[in-house]
Amino acid sequence: MNATPARAQLGQHKRAVVKIGTTSLTYPNGTLNLQRIEKLCWVLADLYNQGKEIILVTSGAIGVGANSLGMEQRPRDIIGRQAASAVGQAMLMQIYQRFLQTYNRNAAQILLTRDCVDNKQRRENAQNTVKQLLAMGVVPIVNANDTIATDELTEFSDNDNLSAHVAAFSESGLLVILSDIEGLYNKDPKTHPKAILFHEVNEITPAMEAAAGGSGSSLGTGGMTTKLDAAKIALQHNIDTVIASGEDPTILLRIFSGENEGTLFTCMT
Repeated sequence: MNATPARAQLGQHKRAVVKIGTTSLTYPNGTLNLQRIEKLCWVLADLYNQGKEIILVTSGAIGVGANSLGMEQRPRDIIGRQAASAVGQAMLMQIYQRFLQTYNRNAAQILLTRDCVDNKQRRENAQNTVKQLLAMGVVPIVNANDTIATDELTEFSDNDNLSAHVAAFSESGLLVILSDIEGLYNKDPKTHPKAILFHEVNEITPAMEAAAGGSGSSLGTGGMTTKLDAAKIALQHNIDTVIASGEDPTILLRIFSGENEGTLFTCMT
């Protein structure tokens, strides 16, 4: 299938934010899927070699930390989340750095709270740091700072929301959200085998929002609803958004090549 004009323009974006969810980083038992993470790092490094600037927003710290600490499920209390996040974040960054260095790239950790978006000075500080890292060829790896976030004023509701804000303040042209679902369907594909995938969306309608479901994993926090919310934020800033499966990270290369992967939300008509 030939690329549509909207798909073809994705390859023109130099800077992009890629958000990957917990379920794409882990096995169902909560342990890290090292093969997938290594492949993701290879793809990121290859995109940098092509002249792209990629900011990675990663989930997984709380889920990975909870598994490492022997918790049967993701903790719901604040202190439990903070402890699990502190352990899991250290593990994640060590693995990302190790794999990226294999492909001659360095990683930098950036932990954000809500006031880094809402406060003008802190927003500019975060923006300047990200831009300088990109200029140095370093891969910024962003996560919510769950270790200090204690209430809804300082905590992002989910990393889908965070990734949209990062795309906005970093002046990215594209946001890619990788998850355990292939894109936006007209019905829940888990319960409706004949559900139809939307390939391109120019307007998020109430019917689409009604079709969105909750999180499908005990390890993750987001579902399609949070991804639609992120797409809305991105569209407000004229940022194209693709929601696609994170099962195979090489999908990023196909998205930049204009292939018809996932669901593209675009202002282009």
